[in-house]
Amino acid sequence: MTQLTTDSLDDVDRRILAELTQDGRISITALAEKIHISRAHAYHRVTQLTERGVLTKFAAVIDPIKAGLKSSAYVTLKVKQHSWRELRESLKAVDEVHHIALVGGDFDVILLVRTVDNEHLRRLVFDRLQSMPGVLDTQTSLIFDDVDAR
Repeated sequence: MTQLTTDSLDDVDRRILAELTQDGRISITALAEKIHISRAHAYHRVTQLTERGVLTKFAAVIDPIKAGLKSSAYVTLKVKQHSWRELRESLKAVDEVHHIALVGGDFDVILLVRTVDNEHLRRLVFDRLQSMPGVLDTQTSLIFDDVDAR
């Protein structure tokens, strides 16, 4: 398989990705009509984008408040050197963790967490995250307003 670069995506691919970003449930027929290509061509392109790893999954985007997740925060972690791989697997197993990123800077990992209330958030941070092997320190920033930029 050839290495994918941004140059590998043409205008049709970019339009497909834009449409799927707006509506991941759009039918292939409707997608083809919107970007003015045949249904077969749209199906082939979506299949190619999936096989090449550009499209990695199709998922529902929920409103956390309406789903009962009224407390959201970014939690940053400082971690022991060489503990990332094991810690990553532990973090993936925590239902309240919605996004995990290894980053550079003043901290090592940033998490997007969503809980039903601040009491659950407190227990998550103090009882679960801080007790994980490899975690040296945490900082929590509450999210007051959550805006989807797409």
